[in-house]
Amino acid sequence: MAEKVTSAQVAALAGVSQSAVSRVFTPGASVSPKTAEKVRAAAEKLGYRPNVLARAMITGKSRIIGLVVAYLENQFYPVALEHLSRALQAEGYHVLIFLADNDAAKTEQVLRELLDYQVDGIVTASVAMTNDLTARCDAAGIPVVAFNRGQDDPRLSEVTSDNVAGGRAVAEFLIAGGHQRIAHIAGWQGSSTGRDRARGFREGLAAAGREPFAVIDGLYDRETASRATRDLMARPERPDAIFVGNDHMAFAVLDVLHAELGLRVPGDVSVVGYDDVPMSAWAAYDLTTIRQPVEAMVEATVDALVRRIEGETEPRKVRLPAPLVIRGSACLPEGARRSPDPFPRGET
Repeated sequence: MAEKVTSAQVAALAGVSQSAVSRVFTPGASVSPKTAEKVRAAAEKLGYRPNVLARAMITGKSRIIGLVVAYLENQFYPVALEHLSRALQAEGYHVLIFLADNDAAKTEQVLRELLDYQVDGIVTASVAMTNDLTARCDAAGIPVVAFNRGQDDPRLSEVTSDNVAGGRAVAEFLIAGGHQRIAHIAGWQGSSTGRDRARGFREGLAAAGREPFAVIDGLYDRETASRATRDLMARPERPDAIFVGNDHMAFAVLDVLHAELGLRVPGDVSVVGYDDVPMSAWAAYDLTTIRQPVEAMVEATVDALVRRIEGETEPRKVRLPAPLVIRGSACLPEGARRSPDPFPRGET
């Protein structure tokens, strides 16, 4: 086995100090371009690779961020995680991605592993934090930012779209489109996003003196949403519009309406989703939906996390506007027009 190349050997070949070599391979450290060029050339020639774990033990900073996501079946999360990973890497951090569900025991296991890795911070994407887990992270000095999930805990930063306003906008749009029997296949009511979207929807209807035709918890699950659709459309009096708690479920709703029941959308029933993932713009779905501003959400999340790592003590609670994107799956109110396509030629 070849002997491992050391930073001292790189320093000797480059004609610089060993501390200069360390600065070159430390993200954010100050070093002149000339020195960096010499050090990297020497490292390349010798086959040197910095020992990240050893540096973490010395500095107390791992430069690792843990990303915890509940599930990737929802098309929103692969897009969000890609943006989060790129944004954190641009700040000089490495990223570890862990999958968890909304089971408290599983989430606790994942968070324990992240603490063992001595991560500098944690981003949870639609994963709830118990008070005990929050307290452990707080005691360890590890900031946590909840992405796309609100949390009733003053110690946690959180970044979401304005889910209440989004749900309200859907109700107003569907009422303006002349619908009389508006149902809601809601997101999981154990989550803040599901509750807030349902709340905004109810408020929007109530402002017009209306009530939901029906509200069914879709659990953010495709099969559950499919069953809910069959149930709704089998009733003697059927809904003429369905607001679905996210696009992932809305695609299932549309598939049942089209492929199984042979119904016209929006001729027989209008459908509106929430998220505006790239698939929403596909001709097969052409989904009217609320757009989550994923890039702005990611920017706010990374900014909040980095500032907490650097010493900011006050958690942030960020709510970003979520506009309605009008396509072809819902009847248009008088004077309304389709929104410009944000994903031309299949781009994301």
